[in-house]
Amino acid sequence: MDISRRQMMITAAAGAAMAGRIDAAPPSAAPVRPDDESHWARIAAQYDVTRDVIQLENGNWGMMARPVLDRYEAAVRRVNRETSYYARRGLTPDLVAVRDRVAAKMGVAPQEIAFTRNATEALKALIGGYNRLSPGDAVLHADLDYDSMQACFDTLKHSRGVDIVRIALPEPATHQELIDAYEAALRANPKIRLILLTHLSHRTGLVIPVKDIVAMARARGVDAIVDAAHSWGQIDFRPADLDADFIGFNLHKWWGAPLGVGVIYIRRDKVDLIDPDSANSPPFGANSYARIHTGTVDFAAQLTVPAALDFQDAIGDANRAARLRHLRDLWAEKLRGTKGLDILTPADPRLHGGITSFRLAGRTSVQDNMAIAKRLLDEHRIFTVYRDGPVRGACVRVTPALFNSAADVGALAKAIRSILP
Repeated sequence: MDISRRQMMITAAAGAAMAGRIDAAPPSAAPVRPDDESHWARIAAQYDVTRDVIQLENGNWGMMARPVLDRYEAAVRRVNRETSYYARRGLTPDLVAVRDRVAAKMGVAPQEIAFTRNATEALKALIGGYNRLSPGDAVLHADLDYDSMQACFDTLKHSRGVDIVRIALPEPATHQELIDAYEAALRANPKIRLILLTHLSHRTGLVIPVKDIVAMARARGVDAIVDAAHSWGQIDFRPADLDADFIGFNLHKWWGAPLGVGVIYIRRDKVDLIDPDSANSPPFGANSYARIHTGTVDFAAQLTVPAALDFQDAIGDANRAARLRHLRDLWAEKLRGTKGLDILTPADPRLHGGITSFRLAGRTSVQDNMAIAKRLLDEHRIFTVYRDGPVRGACVRVTPALFNSAADVGALAKAIRSILP
């Protein structure tokens, strides 16, 4: 069946699958101890990671496991070989199938999601399209939010005539202090109508209690846009459990899909609060598709999503989250309390996943932390990355992945001790 270019692009935004029927995600895998190094070594063997360094900067994007990469290469060959003959005749049911698969995994209705190229694109559409703002209203974001999303919120000052409220999240934080920080901001600024919440910060790894904050904001008539670029897949939860109305996700980070796959989520009864994308034409359905327009995308990347989910489902969501947290704890909790060193995520397991940043006492500038990351690389062959933006100063971020071992993070702990003043 022939489909128009516009129809194809709208459907493409929903996702993709290999041809044929895609079943719902299988039940959770059997529990595995997070410290069972022999088991996790077998998982790690499925990743062709560089051996030039100990790679502990895996927050940029997630490596595809070998079976996923094989599927991606096959999809690239198919799309390249069949081009529009496939796109205009067989692609649509494949796209719909993966949308349904991803929606089932998220615990949401298929019409509530659409595929984007990344979480930034999804969140940009949500922020720019949010239409419940009038001059004199205010919007709120925090120091740990992603730079591009802060910029999108700041742009609302000019495009919508709103005031910008910016807060610094407590460091170190507790679960209640995080709730209190947002509550205090809302109480002090009663004209706030929209807040940005980053579920798991790319800067420090801090996890905030999104569900509690969303409920508190909603009770005051305030909407929330949630950045879940790093959280879904790194920590064990279903997006539906956040009870949020607007969320942006990545699938190429912790789910290990190819680069260029994200998801926008809009709760079905809130879709009218997000304007349709200006590149789309009416009539607009009560779904997420009309709120995003990506143009031509990498169909092969989208076609590989089911393979990535299959691989991760075999590991198990709880097992994966526990392993990443275990790798984090082996260095972060081992070094917590060390003189001259600050661990920037709390020990409370509700408030961190696998990512955690550290800071040496008094070393708060970007240049300081670039130098620390450089020393770890030059002297110990450990690759990390500096992050700036927290009000208290820049830091060095450590992000383990499933291919890392206890020995890798043990080497990091030893290296950090060696660079302490």
